[in-house]
Amino acid sequence: MFFQVYGANALAQWGMLLVVLAGLILMNEFARRTKAGGIITFFVIPVLLTIYFVAIAIGARSGAAWAVNNQTHLYMNGWFHYAKLYAALTGCIGFMMIKYKWGIGAKHWFKPFPFIIVAINILIAVVSDFESAVMGWNKWWLSSEGVWLYGGWHNVMNGVAGLLNIFCMTAWWNVYSSKDKKDMIWADMTWVYIVVYDIWNFAYTYNCLPTHSWYCGIALLLAPTIAALLWNRGGWIQNRANTLAIWCMFAQVFPLFQEVFKDGFFKYSWATLPVQYPNGIETIKQIYEVAGGAAAPVGTTVDTVAANPTAMIVISALALITNCIALCYIIAQSKKRHINPYKEDVFINQKYYKDAMARADVD
Repeated sequence: MFFQVYGANALAQWGMLLVVLAGLILMNEFARRTKAGGIITFFVIPVLLTIYFVAIAIGARSGAAWAVNNQTHLYMNGWFHYAKLYAALTGCIGFMMIKYKWGIGAKHWFKPFPFIIVAINILIAVVSDFESAVMGWNKWWLSSEGVWLYGGWHNVMNGVAGLLNIFCMTAWWNVYSSKDKKDMIWADMTWVYIVVYDIWNFAYTYNCLPTHSWYCGIALLLAPTIAALLWNRGGWIQNRANTLAIWCMFAQVFPLFQEVFKDGFFKYSWATLPVQYPNGIETIKQIYEVAGGAAAPVGTTVDTVAANPTAMIVISALALITNCIALCYIIAQSKKRHINPYKEDVFINQKYYKDAMARADVD
């Protein structure tokens, strides 16, 4: 078992996982099925949230109690959280531009935009993995997110897997609007890429966002994958961007929903820890005390408290192996057919590809 989802809180943890999964699937369907749904989700709501975030910042600077004690201000005030949120929204808007052929979204030169935005997000995660390896090699270290991470070979393996994953994205220019205008279709991004990406990204969240990975590493990855495999073939990357942006907006407003803090505090019984914390909350409390408590700055290291990195090593190794296999297959197919895999489709013989292309409005 990768997570500590047994005992008194198990029902709440499993139940909330299903609630989050269902909520993400439903919100994605609302956003993708109509132009109005997309505009409300990725334009109207973000504008309202931006006004809310600015109001909190102004209120906090003036010392207003409602702002100073607001959970967004207290727990999600770092630049990383806002950068991730607005980067995800940028992807969603760009994909809508291609889907509805708005402005430059109708231009051929804009078609690599999905590859570029996904590659940038992967690189951010790769840097995070490598940072953890450098900062906490075989020891705990306090990240800028206020989370105790344990670094080591698992970070290196998964960082390399992430770099390989970028080159597993094929046919960068072959993205289309669907005939029914519900989706942006990237037909060559078949189940092969979906699987190796999901394994890599789960390993990243497990390594670098361990206190969130029950939700952002399982529910957030399953939601777009279920949709893409069952009823929205070819639309996985759009599903992924949509659900990521929706989750980031929710987490920015309600960070206490899933959080376990550096001192072991958590508000809700469904907060979940992975097994690298051998004794769960007690391990976090022990690290916190050894590190010096509230006075411990970002980057503080602790090597006297036991960790259990086995699951991180297994998952990261699996990510590296599967991405190597996928890239080798792409190279072999490209040589066999004498094609450039980044300009032409590779997986043309797969049923998934054929089903996706049947939905595409090819110019």
